[in-house]
Amino acid sequence: MGTYGTMADSVLDALGDPTRRKILETLRRGGPSSVAGLAERVPVSRPAISQHLKVLGGAGLVSYESQGTRNIYQVDRAGLSDLRTWLDQFWDDALDAFAEHVRRVEGSPAARVGSTGMKERRA
Repeated sequence: MGTYGTMADSVLDALGDPTRRKILETLRRGGPSSVAGLAERVPVSRPAISQHLKVLGGAGLVSYESQGTRNIYQVDRAGLSDLRTWLDQFWDDALDAFAEHVRRVEGSPAARVGSTGMKERRA
């Protein structure tokens, strides 16, 4: 887990490395792959790919299925749900602040000025 012990932290920590982001993007675009297949498309060694996959797996971003002596890795889309939940907090806060701003503006005397520049009479 990351610094603060949440799954979102471990996902952010894992995605902090550009090589891991490249591996994840390669799996997302190209579909499931073995370590050897990834090493052909990402310019790092097979042992390095394996280590990066271990970190991505620990963060819940990739999963694998054993096929004979090889593991086939794929993106685990559910692993991004913790990160989405964490990011949604920021959107929720921003939307709440915007809604509050609209309520304040609509409630102010300036908001009741009509297109003629004169205050509209409220019935």
